Parts: sequence; C-alpha cells; structure tokens
Amino acid sequence: MADDYLVRIGKLIRDARQHRGWTQSQLAEALGTSQSAVNRIERGNQNISLEMIARIGEALDSEIVSLGYSGPMHLRVVGGRRLSGSIDVKTSKNACVALLCASLLNKGRTVLRRVARIEEVYRLLEVLNSIGVRARWINDGKDLEIVPPATIDMDAIDSAAAIRTRSIIMFLGPLLHRMDRFKLPYAGGCDLGTRTIEPHMIALRRFGLDIAATDGIYHATVDHSIKPDRPIVLTERGDTVTENALLAAARHDGTTVIRNASSNYMVQDLCFFLEALGVKVEGIGTTTLTVHGVANIDVDVDYSPSEDPVEAMSLVAAAVVTESELTIRRVPIEFMEIELAVLEEMGLDHDRSAEYAADNGRTRLVDLTVRPSKLEAPIDKIHPMPFPGLNIDNVPFFAAIAAAAQGKTLIHDWVYDNRAIYLTDLNRLGGRLQLLDPHRVLVEGPTRWRAAEMMCPPALRPAVVVLLAMMAADGTSVLRNVYVINRGYEDLAERLNSVGAQIETFRDI
Repeated sequence: MADDYLVRIGKLIRDARQHRGWTQSQLAEALGTSQSAVNRIERGNQNISLEMIARIGEALDSEIVSLGYSGPMHLRVVGGRRLSGSIDVKTSKNACVALLCASLLNKGRTVLRRVARIEEVYRLLEVLNSIGVRARWINDGKDLEIVPPATIDMDAIDSAAAIRTRSIIMFLGPLLHRMDRFKLPYAGGCDLGTRTIEPHMIALRRFGLDIAATDGIYHATVDHSIKPDRPIVLTERGDTVTENALLAAARHDGTTVIRNASSNYMVQDLCFFLEALGVKVEGIGTTTLTVHGVANIDVDVDYSPSEDPVEAMSLVAAAVVTESELTIRRVPIEFMEIELAVLEEMGLDHDRSAEYAADNGRTRLVDLTVRPSKLEAPIDKIHPMPFPGLNIDNVPFFAAIAAAAQGKTLIHDWVYDNRAIYLTDLNRLGGRLQLLDPHRVLVEGPTRWRAAEMMCPPALRPAVVVLLAMMAADGTSVLRNVYVINRGYEDLAERLNSVGAQIETFRDI
C-alpha cells in the first residue's frame, strides 16, 4: 500500500516537472539534491517526507504536488500602492485551450508558441496525456510540443482533470472524425449558472454526432454517413459553439458554411491555426464562415497564438482602480476598441502607440499607457454584446472601474446567471453595489476601499475584480483559495508585483 502511494506521488511530481519544462537535473538543482534522487522519487522508489513534497511543490509552483500537504493557495494583498512601469499582456487563455483541442485534428507535430501557463491549460494537458497524446514543454518551458498517438485511448481519460475544465467540450468536434463512439465527462469550469450543450449539438448533429448524457458522462456515437447538406445556423453566437463547429468542419471533406458564427478573438486565432493546417477558411472576422475541410491532416505546424484582450482589460482596470500610470504592452486593440471608447467617455486619460503585428502576423497590437483620471459614470448602461461589441468577459472589470467613478453605473450582465451576484462581493471591501436582479447591478462611486479577508468568488473574472479592489484598499487584505484565478492568469500576483503591487502567495500549513 505504501509503495502504491509513493508511485502515485512520484507520477504527480514527474507530471508537474514536465509541465514546467524542467529536466530531472534542473529540479535536483532547485532542491539541492542529485538527479538520481529525483529519478528514484519519480519512480516511487524512495521514501519522501511531507516537507520534501512541499519543497518540490514550491519549486515547481504546482498546486497538484503541494495540495495534499499545505492546502489551497491564498493571496495576502497590501493595498493602497501605486503601480508604475510597463507590463506585457500574455497570450490568450481562450485561444490556447481551443488550439490544444484543435491539435487533435492533426496527425503531425504541433508546436504552439508562448502558451499561457495556467491551470486551465494544465488540466487539458493532463487529459491529453491520459489519452495517449505526447505533450511537453520545450524551449525552456516557453513553447508546447504536441504529438498525437496513432490511436486515441478515450477509456484511459483523466476524468478528474476533465471535469475541472469546460474546455473539454471542444473535444467533441475533433473526436467525431476519429472515432465511432467515445465518452466524455461532463464539462466543468467556472460556476456561472446553467449552461447546456444543446447549441453545440445543434451544430454537431449535422456531422453525425449523437450524445446521450447519463451519470455525469456524455456517451457519444457518430454516424459517419451523415454530412452537412446545407449551411449550419448556430442558435447562439457563442465562442465555444463556433469553435466546435469549426473543428468538426475542418476534417469534413467538403465545404461547410457556418452562419451566426462568433467572430471573437479566440475564434479568429483558431481560424488562423486551421489555415496553417491547410484548411481554407473564408469570412474570418465575420459572422459567416465558409470552411473547406481536409479529410486527412498530417502536417508539422508551428503557430503563435495572439495576446489576451481580457487580460489586457484586467491590467487597464488595475491601473484605474489604483490611480496609477501604467503602460500595458501588446494589447490586441481590435478586441478592446469598444471598451476604450466607453472609458474615454468616462474620462480616461490614456495614450496608445502605433499598431504593430502580433507573432501570428494577423492580430493588431498596440502599447497602451493609462494615467490617473477623474472618471464620471457613463450615461448609458454597461452591457456585453457579441464581437465587435463590448466583450462579455470584460463586463466584470467595469464594476471596479465604475466604483472608482463619480455617479451611478448600471451593469447588465445578461449572459450568465450568477456572475452579477458575485460582483456584490465588492461590498465587503467598501463598494456600494446594489443587486437589482440576477443579471443587473447598480454601482455607486467613488469608493473608499477598505481591506478585508474573504473567499475567492468561484468565477474567474469576478475573482480578479475582487483582487484589484484589494490592491486599491489601504491595509492588508486576504483572498482565500485563488485556484480559479490561476485557471486563467499566468503568475498574475508576481507580474503585478513587478509594477509595484505587494501581493504575497501563501498556504495554510
């Protein structure tokens, strides 16, 4: 029994090391031990203390390894500090997870550059590794190499990892071309209310996919004789729905027209990647996509996903609420123009550089400098719309920004059932937010933020909004159990510290 425990611990350590892109020698150097000792630990052939497990977890920055010893990760925030300098926007979380799913289309080697090192990506890598895909970090952990197996073993899927990410739903599109039947665990992710997969099924049934859902499992069967014979009209202009339809169409040997498609940033990145695979996609950036599929994709491809507009918005909000002058570099301006237009009307003082191309050669970037501003509440309500409207995921940041503005702002978050409710957590920090119904909240500013200790909301963007408010509040705040933030942001606390924040990561011992 003890031996089995050591083997399991060793496998966790090996997986965490590989996710970080380290060799056994590099881990040994960080621990002050030998490569042979690390090798014995990973094979389960050496007794290991709880103290050593904690040291390994700290070295690898791995929730997986250290979870059993020291519990969830928390943040201690010393607020009231001004930010300064410049900070780069990382690559898009949502694009990266879509491209990981899309790699299943390709029989060849896929290299993704500067992949976001976040928990959502780690969970998908655990799922991919469990079904036989060889995925490893290369180039000092900056890039990700993905090599699929000849045969995918869906019976071996890591269900624990799969249910912690909603992105697993995007396995449906690629897998329906590779298998006659397979099973997937129910999709998880943020707690944002009821979200059905029916819009996905309306699109994917046209490729012969049928799903029966029982006991937390999607049981999928595919009738390969069924092909789309007319345009697919999506019943909702959702990002993942559009991506699933694209993934299914990519290996359909024919032409597929997708109408009412999302034209959002992650969908465009997926289209650019499909073109690199040899799939022709017409209408990128519009709501009608015409996909000329390729039945067999076997190419070595190298692709750079573009930067994350939602992270860019997070950093703009950080500067606003802390009354700081901050330069945010590599902002994908095409997907921030409405947000900046609203902020300009509120009185934001900012400059932007000339445009330049992202590493994918297609996305337009700028450097954005935000300065302390006297903001006024907008005349109209803040509400999201499909691209090119105000991004759905950027709406929560306007709660913190509106709290810094003079007057009352109505925020109508009509997409999700619960997210507006989570925004009222700002009241614990001195905010004045009135929940009108599950989708509408009235924010009154300006706010005199105050420090508090509280649990992290179970939704990514509201969790970051709470963190930003803590940065603005004089005194020391504690935000507990921040796994949800790590799902979508790479080293956020450390990067904010680099421009003047004071955020300490700690765990309960």
